[in-house]
Amino acid sequence: MSAKIAIAIATGAGLLAGALLDRVLGDPRRWHPVAGYGRAAGALERRMYAPTTAAGARYVAVAAGVPTAVALAASVATRRQPVARAALVAATTWTVLGSTSLRREGTTMARALAGGDLEAARQRLPHLCGRDPAALDASELARATVESVAENTSDAAVGALFWGAVAGLPGLVGYRAVNTLDAMVGHRSARYARFGTAAARLDDAANLVPARITAALTVVAAPMVGGSPSRALWTWVRDGLRHPSPNSGQCEAAMAGALGVRLGGRNVYAGRVEERPVLGRRGGAAGAGDIHRAVRLSGLVTAAATGLAVITAARRGNRKTRGTRGTR
Repeated sequence: MSAKIAIAIATGAGLLAGALLDRVLGDPRRWHPVAGYGRAAGALERRMYAPTTAAGARYVAVAAGVPTAVALAASVATRRQPVARAALVAATTWTVLGSTSLRREGTTMARALAGGDLEAARQRLPHLCGRDPAALDASELARATVESVAENTSDAAVGALFWGAVAGLPGLVGYRAVNTLDAMVGHRSARYARFGTAAARLDDAANLVPARITAALTVVAAPMVGGSPSRALWTWVRDGLRHPSPNSGQCEAAMAGALGVRLGGRNVYAGRVEERPVLGRRGGAAGAGDIHRAVRLSGLVTAAATGLAVITAARRGNRKTRGTRGTR
């Protein structure tokens, strides 16, 4: 077995091990590296901030470029050490995935709504999204949760697995850095209207393929939660591009069709109102049961994406080796 094939297999094994760690343990409870990165990025923002697009681009170049460069150096250092590579990829994958924590939050919300405890549900919503929960009723809280589970299945799981499969350690670290920066500065507000442009655009580009993989896997897995794959596919194709985000709409439309619910509508973010197009126009209002189904569907999509990532990573080494032989 060539060194390239061994390293590719080690990368695939590390992705699988990291995904299993996330499934069993969830996010690290203390000293989470992503949280530490967020604090460092926040400190850097305070030093580099200016209300211009150029300043935001410089900020992203440093804040995302430095950790990605470190990951690249680690990848080079372990290019002939498959055991070390597998361990490093496993630890990094566990760190950057958030699939289990996402599903736990969704389940907690569903239980609060099923028990009629709206106050508890409103207090939990900020763990899932930035929407103002104060005036939301049970149906709107359920809608917000289903939308968040759909979108974050791509952001918290499929995106990281995709980039880990195609770019190894630098892909895992770079993707999570970009995604974190988008969450911090990429939203529309007076402060970040221009400064956050680079982070938002880079995150859009990074999620272009993962969001569509997420939607496609949602269609395939729909029957496993009592949904219709044809309805999920039709809703995805019809409504996926109606959303203001080029990526979130793909995941949310497929989820709406898979569950047979209606998503989109009026959202309030810190006093700012957004009217979102309706996704799944013929569906019913979301409820606690639909959250449970969305959580199960998210888990199924993540499992399928893990399998695809492992196969893709392992096959990359074989393709490279064949390509090298063919040039001799």
